[in-house]
Amino acid sequence: MATVKFNLRGKDETKPQTIYLIFRHKNQKLVYSTGFKVKPKYWNDDTYRVRNVTHVADKEKINTLLDGLASECSNYATDCKYSQKEITKDGLKKHLDIFTGVTAPASKTLIAFIDSYIEQSKNRINPATGKYITKNTLKKYVSCRNHLANYEKYAGITLEFKSITLDFYHDFIEYQGKVNNSSTNTTGKLIAILKAFLNAADAAGLPVTRDFKSSRFKTFSEEADATYLTDKEIAKIYTINLADKPKLDRVRDLFIVGCWTGLRFSDVTRLTPANLKGNFIEVEQQKTGGRVLIPLNPMVKAIWDKYGGQLPKAISNQKFNDYIKEVSKLAGINEDTHKGITKGGIKRSTKFEKWELVTSHTARRSFATNLYKSGFPTISIMKITGHKTEKAFMKYIKVTPEEHAKMLAAHWAKTSNNLRVV
Repeated sequence: MATVKFNLRGKDETKPQTIYLIFRHKNQKLVYSTGFKVKPKYWNDDTYRVRNVTHVADKEKINTLLDGLASECSNYATDCKYSQKEITKDGLKKHLDIFTGVTAPASKTLIAFIDSYIEQSKNRINPATGKYITKNTLKKYVSCRNHLANYEKYAGITLEFKSITLDFYHDFIEYQGKVNNSSTNTTGKLIAILKAFLNAADAAGLPVTRDFKSSRFKTFSEEADATYLTDKEIAKIYTINLADKPKLDRVRDLFIVGCWTGLRFSDVTRLTPANLKGNFIEVEQQKTGGRVLIPLNPMVKAIWDKYGGQLPKAISNQKFNDYIKEVSKLAGINEDTHKGITKGGIKRSTKFEKWELVTSHTARRSFATNLYKSGFPTISIMKITGHKTEKAFMKYIKVTPEEHAKMLAAHWAKTSNNLRVV
């Protein structure tokens, strides 16, 4: 079994001594310098951390780095287990070098650190799920990195860790809104990813300014005017004849599966006969790792049978979104719909025909919204969709004030026989 601890190598009590990581596995031993020093009297031999004393100004930064190094040792061992590779001290050293390589001169810049972080993440386990970082997450990392690189070119600067101040925060948000015409939600997501990068850099002992920890250096979002389809509209899409348009036919069928399972597009496209458990579909969600059990809806069963016990092969999400819009237009999903979005600090409302707003994710949102409107218990819907809090779920579903009023009126009509006016 692999063990990790930290020790001081020197014996001189009067001088700061280098802190070393000691990793042992079977007959192998790796001694790895953390680059930090502390006087022995300020070192705790029981916890293998710097004591909580005012004499060590960087104690929190040092202990955070030690926690990060210990975590990376665990990640490396887990990586080896999942990939069936042997744990070696050379392999661990290489892994830790990637983690601490940000201390190299070239990595004092933010972009260089992010490049290193992204490269490392390709083989990193997400501790929340026990699985490797997904391709979609890596794409978000790369997108944020590119936005920051473009900002550098626009501002004519090189972003270093000391550059990431509250002034930068406000400038970057203004740049995203006025120059890139990004929406509030897009910019908010970039800030969230940037903060993740900065937390990792801080854990690695880099000279990150404390501004990013400020309550004013915050993420933000606005409630999106996303659309959903009613049961009648889903039925119109299901019944339209697309026999002469096989590409659209396959996309329509995958979309209908999403409408009646509530699964994300990434999970729908991974369904195989192994997921069928009698009259239920059992899935381990790719994003969260959570297990869900969903009854087999008659439409879904018919589609499954249509392809001989399989589902159509997946295509890219971008192409899928293009095709499902075409399908929705052919099905007559053309109700006038207004969508509000904030760009450059100004919220504007634009009119669309409803088919223009349909995407792969519309299926999952329709599933949740229609069930909620039917009176199905919220907690049970959340067990299928994977929402952790009712607050998050209520933001996710799309029920207008008018629809809430109709639901209340229907409830009163249903219970009117038990009410008496006195």
